Amino acid sequence: MVQADKPDAGTLIPHGVQGAQSRIDLSDEQVGNAKAIIAATKKAGLPERAAVISIATSLQESKLENLGHLGDANDHDSLGLFQQRPSSGWGTPEQITDPEYSTLAFLKGLKQVDGWDKMPLTEAAQTVQVSAYPDAYAQWEQQAADIVGQYWNS
Repeated sequence: MVQADKPDAGTLIPHGVQGAQSRIDLSDEQVGNAKAIIAATKKAGLPERAAVISIATSLQESKLENLGHLGDANDHDSLGLFQQRPSSGWGTPEQITDPEYSTLAFLKGLKQVDGWDKMPLTEAAQTVQVSAYPDAYAQWEQQAADIVGQYWNS
């Protein structure tokens, strides 16, 4: 049996991973959300690297969980896979908690970053997300690349 070609590591992690890597076991829901991010990336016509950046961002922001409003445990009015904020113009709460919409919104921001595909993941993600912890995205790069490698062609 011949398996479909998987994206190579050089495409998925062109700079190598930065710093210590984190990894979590994923539930079926989290895998489904990762697959939704991959599907939206393909719909946007972007390459595997964009999916790696998106999934690593979502792993940092929500652990790939489509979070509703968490009250005081939440950062302001942040919602969804990417912890996007309606008050910052990302969309309505309903839109932001739709995995396809939130991914396409993230990717729209990513495409506006000159050279996003050539910069380290954490720099690309931070430029879109404007996080208080800009280096935190890097820890998820290997797991995000593994997820994209596993599901990009499935």
